[in-house]
Amino acid sequence: MHFSMYNLFIILLFSSLLQCGMSHTHYKFIVKEATYERLCETKNILTVNGKFPGPTLKVHKGETIFVTVYNRGNDNITLHWHGVHQPRNPWSDGPEYITQCPIKPGDKFRYKVIFSEEEGTLWWHAHSDWSRATVHGAIFIYPRPGAPYPFPLPDYEFPILLGEWWKEDIRKVLQEFVASGGLPRDSDAYTINGQPGDLYPCSENGTYTLKVKQGKKYLLRLINADMNEVLFFGVANHNLTVVGTDGSYTKPLKRKYITISPGQTFDCLLEANQDPGQYYMAASAYINTTIITFDNSTTTAIVEYKGSYDKSIPPVMPYLPNFNDTTAAFDFCGTLRSLASEEHPIDVPLDVDHKMVSTLSVNTLPCDTNQTCSGPNGTRLLASMTNNSFVLPPIDILKAYYYQLEGVYGENFPDFPPLEFNYTADFQPFYLQTPNRATEVKMIKYNEKVEIILQGTSLVAPLDHPMHLHGFSFYVVGYGFGNYDEIRDPPRYNLVDPPLQNTVLVPRNSWAAIRFKANNPGVWFMHCHFERHVTWGMETVFIVRNGERPGERMFPPPNYMPPCC
Repeated sequence: MHFSMYNLFIILLFSSLLQCGMSHTHYKFIVKEATYERLCETKNILTVNGKFPGPTLKVHKGETIFVTVYNRGNDNITLHWHGVHQPRNPWSDGPEYITQCPIKPGDKFRYKVIFSEEEGTLWWHAHSDWSRATVHGAIFIYPRPGAPYPFPLPDYEFPILLGEWWKEDIRKVLQEFVASGGLPRDSDAYTINGQPGDLYPCSENGTYTLKVKQGKKYLLRLINADMNEVLFFGVANHNLTVVGTDGSYTKPLKRKYITISPGQTFDCLLEANQDPGQYYMAASAYINTTIITFDNSTTTAIVEYKGSYDKSIPPVMPYLPNFNDTTAAFDFCGTLRSLASEEHPIDVPLDVDHKMVSTLSVNTLPCDTNQTCSGPNGTRLLASMTNNSFVLPPIDILKAYYYQLEGVYGENFPDFPPLEFNYTADFQPFYLQTPNRATEVKMIKYNEKVEIILQGTSLVAPLDHPMHLHGFSFYVVGYGFGNYDEIRDPPRYNLVDPPLQNTVLVPRNSWAAIRFKANNPGVWFMHCHFERHVTWGMETVFIVRNGERPGERMFPPPNYMPPCC
C-alpha cells in the first residue's frame, strides 16, 4: 500500500505512576496522512499530528505510560519504544511477529510502556515493514522529580532527529527492493528534523533553524532515525560535549563531531559561545565500502544567534570526516565511557555464564526459477547472524512461547558459528555464502550473565552493523579490528566504565563484545538497525525464561492483543 492509502489515527494516553503520586496525564496524538513538499516534489506521508518527525514524548524516570493506537488505515502497523526495557512486559515491546501480531486496519491496541532505569534520550518508531521512515519521534526521560542532572543544567533543550527522505513512496521503495533481490534504492536526501537543508534544490525556505542566545547552554537530544546509513554530525565552530547515550549518562566527552548509527541516541551539550551569526549543523554518511551505493549528500540546519550580524555572510560549514574514514568513526565510538558515579552506578558482569560468538554476514541465495535477481551473479541477497537468516513466523513468537504452541519456532540458534573460517579474509569460499533459513531462537536462563561477541565477516560485502537488543541495555566492553581472539582480546576489555547502550556499531571486518545480565524475562528481538539487513534476515530472538520468584516472572498478556488472522 502507498502512504496515500494510510489514514492511521493514534491516541496516546499517558498514565503517570511516579512515586510522588503525580496525577494521571493524558495526551492525544493523531497520526494521519499529510502532504509534504521536499526536493521540488510533493507527496503524502504518514505523520503524527501533521508533523514529521512525530511529537516528542516527555516522561520522568520510572514512569509508566499507556499508548492506545487506533489503526484506521489500509496497512498494518506496530510501535516500538526503542531502548525502553519494559521490565517483565514484552507484550508492549512492539516488533511485528516477534512480540505481537500487527494492528490491522480498523483495529486498536493499547501499549503499556514501563520506564525503569533509563534516563536521558530515547525514541519511539514504527516496527512494521519500513514505516519507521516517517513514523518516529523523540522520548525525553528526565530525572525523578527533585533529582539533579549529573552535568550543568542546560538553559534550553531541543530534539535533533536525523532521517532519510525518498521522493518515491517508501512502500513502493520496499516492494521494489524485495522483488529485485538486490539493493534498495538510495534515498534522495538526509534530513534534520524532517528538513533536508539548503544544499538540496527547493529546500532553502524549509531549512530547520535553531535560534540561540550568546552565553546560553543547549542540550541537543540527538537521534539517528535514518534507515540505512551511519552518519557523522557536527556544528560549525562549536564543540559538542557528549553527556549521555542510549538513555544512560556518560563521562563528558568533548568532540567537534560525533559518529551516530541508526537507532543510537546522544545527549550533547552545545555552548553558544561564538560571535552572532549563522553556523551550519550538518550530517553526512559514513560507509567504508565501495561495494554498495549510498546517498553521499549532506544535510544541513542552521544555528542562528540572536542579535545583529551581517546576514550576507553565508553560514560556516562544520568539519565532517570523509565518508570512508573508519579511524575517525571509531576513534569517537571507542572513547565513550559510562559516568559510573556514586549517584549513577553501573554493574558490569565481571564473569560470564553464557558466552556466544555471533557472525554478522551478508549472504546470497540462488534466485527462484523463472525470476531475475539483482544480487551478485544473479543471486538474491540475504543476511544472517551465526549463519542463520531469520524467517518471520505467521504468528508472533511471544504468543507461541507463552501458550506453548508448537511449530512456530525452533530453539537451535547456535552459540558459535557452525563453521570456523577466517571471517575477515579478502576472499571467501563460495559455499560459505548460503545461510540456513529458519525461525530459530536462543533460550537463556533467568539472571544468566551473557557475553556476545558480534563478529563482522567479509562474506559478499564487509559492512558495518548497528546491532540493537530489545529489553536490555548492555555494556560494550571491547572493540577490535579483524578476527576476535579469545586469548588476546578479553584481557583488554574495559570492565571499569564501559558505555551502557542498546545499540552498538560493529565496524566492518571487526568485532564488538557486549555483556548484560538476563534479568528481564520475556521474548526480546536482536537485529541490525539497517532496515535492508533486517529485511534480509540479520536478526534473532532471545527468550529469557522466568525466574523462580514472583517478581522474576513475565507478566501475563493483556486480553486485547491484536489477533494474528
